[in-house]
Amino acid sequence: MYLNLKQKVAAKSAKVGIIGLGYVGLPLAVQLAKSGFSVLGFEVDSSKVKNVKSSRSYIGDVTSEDLAGLVRKKTLGATTDFKKLRSMDCVIICVPTPLRKSKDPDVSYIVSATQKVADSLKKGQLIILESTTYPGTTQELVRPMLEKTGLKCGRDFFLAFSPERVDPGNSKYDIHNTPKVVGGVTTHCSSLARDLYSNVTTYVMPVSSTEAAEMVKLLENTFRAVNIALVNEVALMCNRLKLDVWEIIDAAATKPFGFMPFYPGPGIGGHCIPLDPHYLSWKLKTLNFYSRFIELAGEMNSKMPEHLVQKIVDVLNADGKSIKNSKILILGVAYKKDVGDVRESPALDVIKLLLDKNANISYYDPYVSSLEIEGKNIRSVKSISSLKSFDAAVIVTNHTNIDYKAVVANSKLVIDGRNATKGIKSRKISKL
Repeated sequence: MYLNLKQKVAAKSAKVGIIGLGYVGLPLAVQLAKSGFSVLGFEVDSSKVKNVKSSRSYIGDVTSEDLAGLVRKKTLGATTDFKKLRSMDCVIICVPTPLRKSKDPDVSYIVSATQKVADSLKKGQLIILESTTYPGTTQELVRPMLEKTGLKCGRDFFLAFSPERVDPGNSKYDIHNTPKVVGGVTTHCSSLARDLYSNVTTYVMPVSSTEAAEMVKLLENTFRAVNIALVNEVALMCNRLKLDVWEIIDAAATKPFGFMPFYPGPGIGGHCIPLDPHYLSWKLKTLNFYSRFIELAGEMNSKMPEHLVQKIVDVLNADGKSIKNSKILILGVAYKKDVGDVRESPALDVIKLLLDKNANISYYDPYVSSLEIEGKNIRSVKSISSLKSFDAAVIVTNHTNIDYKAVVANSKLVIDGRNATKGIKSRKISKL
C-alpha cells in the first residue's frame, strides 16, 4: 500500500481531499490543483462550496481567475458530502483551532473533521493534519480516533502533521516558495507526506515525529509574540523617557548581526500569534511547567489597546477636548495591513474601549465594509474625504492604499499607532 500510494503521488494520479476551505485550505487546494492533482474541497459551509463552484474567490490570496481555470478543467471541486472522502487517496485537514475563553485549546473542529475521515477511512490513505495545535494532538487524539476503525496506522493507513505557514497578504512568500515541515507517525508516513508537498513547495523539511512538527509551528509564533511583546514594552519605556521608539528601532536595525527588528503597535491580531502560544502554555501546564515568557508576552500585548486609547484621551485633553462625545475616525480595522481579516484584531478592542468612554466612533477600511461591535453593525465610511469633521483620526492598521499625507493634511489631530506617518512633519501627529 505504501509503494502503491507513493507511485500515485509521483504520477500525480492521487486524488487529494482538503477539509476546510478557509485561508489555509483554499490556497493549498489551488496550489495542488495547479500542480496537476485532482483536488476536492470538503466544507460544512455550503456558501464556500457554492463560491468555489461558481469560481468566486473569498480569500485574498486566491484570484477568481485561478479558480475559474481549475474548476473549468475539473481539477478542483468542492462539496459538503463528506462520504466522498472514501474516494480520496490523500486527505489534508485544515480546520480552525480557536481558544476557549479560558485560553484552553478548542479542538472540536479537529475532532469533527477526524470523525468524518474515520467514517470513510480506507486502506492505503494518507491523512495529514495542518491545523495549529498543541504537541501530541496527532498521536493522542487523531490517531486513536482513526484506529478505532480497526485499521492500523503505518500499516493500513498513513498519518502525518505539517504546520501551515500561510501569511495572508504577503506578496513575497506563498505556498510555493515557503519551505514545508512534515512529521509522520512512522518513516513511511513522513515519506509520503514529503512526497506530496514536494509537488507544491520548493523545499520540504522532515522532522522526527508529529510532536516535533507540531512544536515547530508553536515555536515560530511564540517567537514572534514574545519579541513583539518586548518591543511593545520598549515603546512604553520610550514614551516615559520622551523618546521616539521608531527612531530607536531603525537605528538598532542598522546592526548587521545579533538584532532583528520587530515593531510595536496597538496589539496583535490574526488567528495565529495571539492564540498559538497559549496552546503550548496549556500543554505545559498539564506537565506541571509554567511558561513565564508566554504568559508575560500575552499580558503585555493585551495591554496595548488600552495604551493607545489612553494616548487618544491624553491628546484630546491637551487640545482642550473630552473623550466623551468626541468624533473619532479609526483608520484600518483589519488585524494587519492590506488584508480584510478582522479576527482578533486589536482595532476591535480599541473601538470597544472608546465606546465605553462614550466617544462617537466611525471607521474607514477599504478591505472591511462592515463590523459588528457589541451587537451593533457599523459600516465603513466611504472615503477619508470627511476627515475634517472628526476631532481625531487614529491609525490602527496601516493599509498601504491610504494616503497618509492627505490624512495629516485634513485631520485636526492624528494618533499614529503604526508609524504610518513616518517622514511626515506635523504638530498634529502623536505616535504610540
